[in-house]
Amino acid sequence: MALQATPYKVQLNITDTDLGVYENVRMTVARHPSETEQRLAARILAYAIWYQERLAFGRGLSDVDEAALWHKSLDDRIEHWIEVGQPDSDRLIWCSRRAEKVSLLAYGNTKVWVTKQLPAVAGLKNLHIAALPVEELDALADNMGRTIDWGVMISDGVLYVSDGEAQHELALEWLQGER
Repeated sequence: MALQATPYKVQLNITDTDLGVYENVRMTVARHPSETEQRLAARILAYAIWYQERLAFGRGLSDVDEAALWHKSLDDRIEHWIEVGQPDSDRLIWCSRRAEKVSLLAYGNTKVWVTKQLPAVAGLKNLHIAALPVEELDALADNMGRTIDWGVMISDGVLYVSDGEAQHELALEWLQGER
């Protein structure tokens, strides 16, 4: 018997002073049985960072042909493909051929990953890579409940996330391209 995804109720109050985005979003996000809390938190943060009206969660871990998040045009072309984690360079090249823009929100200890994977994708002009700080993401994801109510303010490339108990400051490190 296969394990089922766990639904999370998410309320995001997004204030992006860099791009002039002010949105209050309610959604249900499914957590794959093999997905960590850090990855779920990174997917939700990626949603806030690259928020657009038709941005949607893909099946990600359940279907390798789908992104963690994506923005599609009205005629179903993939305009923006968003990955989270530390995919290999072959995956990033494959994604870059399917979308106009590809963004990656890397998390975890990225030192080895950067030296092995980034040189192979350095020539991809439509690829943008940002990394989240490890300790701050862990603190945010620690004891994350099934109901998530976050205020996310983005200013000068820094995410300020209020989860009701604490304020978390996550400075994005841009490894390639920009937002």
